[in-house]
Amino acid sequence: MLLLPRGRQLDLTTPQVMGILNVTPDSFSDGGQHNDIDSAVNRAMKMLGEGANIIDVGGESTRPGAADVLEQEELERVIPVIQAIRERSDCVISIDTSKAAVMQAAVQAGADIINDVRALEEPGALEVAAKANVPVCIMHMKGQPRSMQTAPDYTNVTQEVADYLAQRAQCCVDAGISAKNIIIDPGFGFGKSLQHNYKLLNELEQLKSLGYPILTGLSRKSMFGQLLNRSADERLSASLAGALICMQKGAVIVRVHDVKETMDVVRVHEATTNPLQAQSAV
Repeated sequence: MLLLPRGRQLDLTTPQVMGILNVTPDSFSDGGQHNDIDSAVNRAMKMLGEGANIIDVGGESTRPGAADVLEQEELERVIPVIQAIRERSDCVISIDTSKAAVMQAAVQAGADIINDVRALEEPGALEVAAKANVPVCIMHMKGQPRSMQTAPDYTNVTQEVADYLAQRAQCCVDAGISAKNIIIDPGFGFGKSLQHNYKLLNELEQLKSLGYPILTGLSRKSMFGQLLNRSADERLSASLAGALICMQKGAVIVRVHDVKETMDVVRVHEATTNPLQAQSAV
């Protein structure tokens, strides 16, 4: 159970779907589609209507080779969108950022979770997250987006990811963040080769030993494009397979573009693992 602002909670006893809302011009799959406030809010409402439990708002692309975004520009992209969503809904909102100032402003605007691909390593991020007293998701990434896919190398990718996440989680606890409000993300596609990604997926359950909820983001990623020779908009089936494998191996939050289809996968997974709770829609 995650403890959210305003006395709310997020139940993680069943898998939760995090809908991706990129307010960027250059994200690998949906860049430029939700740049204005109205289209972004409409997209968020659509995902909530399809069953999303969390809306993840991001203003800086972290795809391989992505350019850095200035702090003020990122603020101008995400804060009005968070405010507008919060005016329409009491849904759970996460802010996908690595910048301390954006984290702080986003929480003040109504965000409930900080989702950081750099695991709160940027200047001031750890302190701001601790003071904000909200759940944090820390991700493993080897290198930086501009260069992370240039010959990544590991001796044992799963063990090294686990060691890094354990170390960063301890830093969070030492900074005053409750261990109950830490989520870990192995960072599929972030500084990992095709073989690394599939080995990590196969061994994902090993991260459960760290004791933190696991979030995974495989949606439309190049690990499917490279394997299947599919463009980003042709990777739905592979993304759904990946989401199911992640849930079977212990992920409790799946971050996706295609909420409606993923919710079907969640329902089948839950009906299989909890057959007595399965309800007929007929």
